[in-house]
Order: sequence, then structure tokens, then C-alpha cells
Amino acid sequence: MHCLDNEKLPRHVAIIMDGNGRWAKTKNLPRIEGHVTGIESVRDIVTATRELGIPYLTLYAFSKENWVRPREEVQKLMGLLGVYLDKELPLLLEKGIRFKMIGEMKDFPKKLQEKMYSVMKKTAKNKDLTLNLALSYSGRQEILHAIVSLFEDVKKGSVKRINENVFKKYLYTGTIPDPDFLIRTSGEMRLSNFLLWQTAYTEIYVTKVLWPNFRKKHYLSALKEYTKRERRFGRVEEY
Repeated sequence: MHCLDNEKLPRHVAIIMDGNGRWAKTKNLPRIEGHVTGIESVRDIVTATRELGIPYLTLYAFSKENWVRPREEVQKLMGLLGVYLDKELPLLLEKGIRFKMIGEMKDFPKKLQEKMYSVMKKTAKNKDLTLNLALSYSGRQEILHAIVSLFEDVKKGSVKRINENVFKKYLYTGTIPDPDFLIRTSGEMRLSNFLLWQTAYTEIYVTKVLWPNFRKKHYLSALKEYTKRERRFGRVEEY
């Protein structure tokens, strides 16, 4: 039993999955081994999120800036992503999990793009959990893309008035609520260009646990901390 108050759980959890390389280094293993073990953590957290009834989970898997990493590492990461999509599809279908990719899909090899589209299509009607995987993602690029798209619609006359709610619809996450809770592993104290607009009032939790070691027990501990917080959204604390 997790002993959490379900009514106080977040609706949307976002996670910056950091520390794969450092985990591998501590074990004198190639960096790719950290990513391989990190996939096990992904499976554990996705399954736990589904069990808890949290409807939205966004995982920061690969940033726009990550393309500058050594070519061999990037190629192996692409291979791992393909294997992950193939291997996890049965679980996504069985557990009613909808898979969505947010980021610049055009940056990926064509075959991998086709695989992403295929998994998104096959899981599109699932409603128990929406799993967003942020791939080739940049928060700044997302905002710029939204501005350009909005401007085009303004020129065409399809948008007459601009406010926050209108702008939000042009973001990759425009159809889902903003994250209530952001978890970052490995102890780093920064957002790393992740969901910059969406996290304006998000509760942040940082743990020194490296992502390959981050499992359900750590997740439940983080969520327990979240349930103790008071979200004021700029309002004065009540005494």
C-alpha cells in the first residue's frame, strides 16, 4: 500500500530523467548502459503512475541540445528508443496508456518517425494515462513555434483575440493540463529548457537519486512530499 491521499495527488507529473551517464561512470560502464538501465526506471514509473490513477505523465527523454553528444552515443540512443517503442507497445495497450511524442519529430530518422507515429496511432484511443515523451525537445523552441503558428492564424483571421488560454493551445501540451509536479533526479537544480511556459506554478522536487536508481519507492516518496504542499498560485497563505 502506498498510503497516499489520492485526492491530493497531482493530475500531471513531469520528470527530468537525469543521471544515466553518471550512474554508468560510477560502475565503470559505458554511458549507454546507464540509458539501458534507465529504461527499467521508465517502465517502473509509468506502471506506478497508471496504478495510482494519475492521468498525465511527461518524461524528458532527449533534448534538442542532446544532438551534439558523441555520434556513437546518439545512434545507440536512437536504437534504444526504437526497441523501447516495440517492447512497450503491448504494455501500453494492456494498461490503457496513450503514447504521445512532444518535440521536433522531423529531427529523427524516417524509420523511427514511422515507428513513433505507429505507436501513437495504435494507442490513440487509450484513456487511463497519457504518456508524453519529450524527444528532441526545447522549451524555447516550443514557445517560438507556438508564436509563429499563432501569428499565422491571426493573419488568416481565425484568431481574433489573444490571451493565455488561446496561446496555450498552440503548445505541444495544449490539450492537457499543465504539470502540477516536476521531479528532477540526480540533484541538479535547473529546468534545462523543459516546459518553460507550463511550469510557471509547478511544484518542484529535486532528488540526488540518479535516474537508473529511481524506482517506485522513490516516486512514492516524492508524491508524498507533494501532498503536503499548499499550492497558492500567487495568493496569500491562509492562517
